[in-house]
Amino acid sequence: MHKFPEIAKRLKRAQGHLAAVIDMLEAGRPCMELAQQLHAVEKAIGNAKKVLIKDHIHHCMEETSEALPREFRDLIKEFQGVTKYL
Repeated sequence: MHKFPEIAKRLKRAQGHLAAVIDMLEAGRPCMELAQQLHAVEKAIGNAKKVLIKDHIHHCMEETSEALPREFRDLIKEFQGVTKYL
């Protein structure tokens, strides 16, 4: 099962947070606060990207690897495992 609803939820949260940062910027909030909040937005988007990539690797590569020899399937499984370190 794809994680698209989870990814959309993460991106909508980041979208709302970014809108709040824009409001903060327009209100003249201190640079340190803006930098912290922008960092949070950046991390949220990065995490959504990681979930998307892991989901793709898990579902798409696994589905296409079924017809491959066992050694290739084992390599794909290893690759899927290492993605947790992204």
